[in-house]
Amino acid sequence: MAGRLHKVIESHYLETNEGLFFAVKGLVHPPDRFLACLRYVPDPTGDRQKEGRRYRRLYHFAEQEQLLRAEYAHYLTFDPVCQTTLQSVPRQCLRRVYDPRARLQELPQRPERDPVEDDALAFASLLQRDAGIPWTSLGISGSLLIGLHIPRSDLDVTIYGAQNCWAVQRALKRLLADETSEVGRLDEQGVRELYAARVADTRMTFSDFVSSEREKVIQGRFRGRRYFIRFLKAPTEVGERYGDRRYIPLGRVAIEATVADASEGIFTPCRYLLAGVHFLGSPGGGGVAPPCPPTVGHLSEIVSFRGRFCEQAQAGDIVRAFGTLEQVQARDGRTWNRLLLGNHPEDAMLARR
Repeated sequence: MAGRLHKVIESHYLETNEGLFFAVKGLVHPPDRFLACLRYVPDPTGDRQKEGRRYRRLYHFAEQEQLLRAEYAHYLTFDPVCQTTLQSVPRQCLRRVYDPRARLQELPQRPERDPVEDDALAFASLLQRDAGIPWTSLGISGSLLIGLHIPRSDLDVTIYGAQNCWAVQRALKRLLADETSEVGRLDEQGVRELYAARVADTRMTFSDFVSSEREKVIQGRFRGRRYFIRFLKAPTEVGERYGDRRYIPLGRVAIEATVADASEGIFTPCRYLLAGVHFLGSPGGGGVAPPCPPTVGHLSEIVSFRGRFCEQAQAGDIVRAFGTLEQVQARDGRTWNRLLLGNHPEDAMLARR
């Protein structure tokens, strides 16, 4: 097994003893395992190949859970901090840890690179140069990280450190505004393909999807290839250890609120501070508000570990959101409520400016 386990965070990949590949989620993990989502599984009919073995990608949360329950139940564990069952990889099941920064560092030294690797290196170099950030603050994730990419694969780039993230976001805004740049927004076909890939896990109309996605800089195209950027704070910038807080699910709710602060909306996990929260009827009509505990008036934030909810709103926007209401219990005695946008297909956040 390779890798420095205490450094494993969002954007790393884990290979298990059975040959499963998981994508690590979040910056805070239990001492004996890593929270992660299943991404690739061995399959003789799969369209990916690595070291003579074929794999297929699992795109949707439901199919991941179904396979794990049927064949690999030890990767589904009740988490006492989140008070729910989560996908996770015990340390003793690890064969290898894949580090996005190490993968990017070795690309320039490779005597031969395929077109996906060439584009990834060129894109990362452009971002590093235009943003003026250290080369070591960038990484390459996704299928390219683990050697399971195919000719049509996307570019998944990770930026580490809050200040570096802000610098890259500013650089992307400049590049997207420059008609001579190799960086551009998705065309209509690209938007429709992205919608088709996401609608099964996050249900919304195409018009709502376009409205939510059109201004984002974390996704677009480079040299005609789709890219996705993941902005991550350094673990030292988070200041939370596993067990410092407990998250108690209180039920499903729909809300309308004003975004008071969206400064952490670019990061994974993203966070939006709220004001003027109103509880609504459940999506689908009926006008009947779901039952809510008496403490719901203390709902102060929307949080998500899913990249699709990054850059979803700006300060001053009025948003409608549907997700899981959670009570946060801090070790120092503080409590507050948050709305978690997770893996439920109905979880959504729509902004109105």
